[in-house]
Amino acid sequence: MGSKLKHLRVLSLGAGVQSSTLALMIEYGEIPMVDCAIFSDVGAEPQKVYDWLEYLKSKLSYPVHTVQWRNLKQDIIDASQGKYGGFTAPFYTMNIETEKKGLLRRQCTNDYKIKPVIQKIRSLLGYEKGERVIKDTKVELVMGISYDEMQRMKTNQLKYIENQYPLVERAIRRSDCIEWMEINNFPTPPRSACTFCPYHSNQEWRMIKENKEEWDEVVKIDKMIRDQEKFKKNKKEDYHLDKIYLHRDCKPIDEVDLREKDDQTGQYSLLDECEGMCGV
Repeated sequence: MGSKLKHLRVLSLGAGVQSSTLALMIEYGEIPMVDCAIFSDVGAEPQKVYDWLEYLKSKLSYPVHTVQWRNLKQDIIDASQGKYGGFTAPFYTMNIETEKKGLLRRQCTNDYKIKPVIQKIRSLLGYEKGERVIKDTKVELVMGISYDEMQRMKTNQLKYIENQYPLVERAIRRSDCIEWMEINNFPTPPRSACTFCPYHSNQEWRMIKENKEEWDEVVKIDKMIRDQEKFKKNKKEDYHLDKIYLHRDCKPIDEVDLREKDDQTGQYSLLDECEGMCGV
């Protein structure tokens, strides 16, 4: 058993508006310094997010570690072809008999975002897989959640990790983050979310559509997830076929009128920014 670190301060970096602003505030000394940042790459962000991440890294003096468990996009493609389990993303469903809409359970956050970050933290502390973290170890995990989304604050389930929310503590909202970036002569970061994320607002879908390559891929994935027939078995042993969609209207994404005004109940607020923990 080698030497172990007893304390670590880490920024969970999603490369969206809030966590990027937080990263630079740390660099500017407005928020206590971290030992490093961790970006969990699911393999499905828009290219502009990856480009922004490289730009951001060039402005930071502390290391930024990129981690990845698997490629979520490829896993979804494989699942649609029956090669790999079921879907882990919260896609929309519609029963073709009752037309009742539903939502698949979201597992992608935990599997593709949270677990890789925790594994990297354990590695930085000096632990191998299966090793127990010794008593009095403390990790401060700094999260880019802003004051206007404080409902997303969570207590970490691991006793040795304490989630910290400096933007909430300072009552800094998302709009304040954008203003801070402007005042300090930084571009506004792109929103961090998978290209095919079903939580996109119509505005977000329109932005993705501006990139023909990414939009064509989204349309392809939307069709592929319906190629896999998903059956639900009830107590009477009957089978009901659910069709699966990326858009909440339960229509093929290329047939949805994206000019429609977004639902005021807050489609955007369901996800806002991944910020390393994808809404958690």
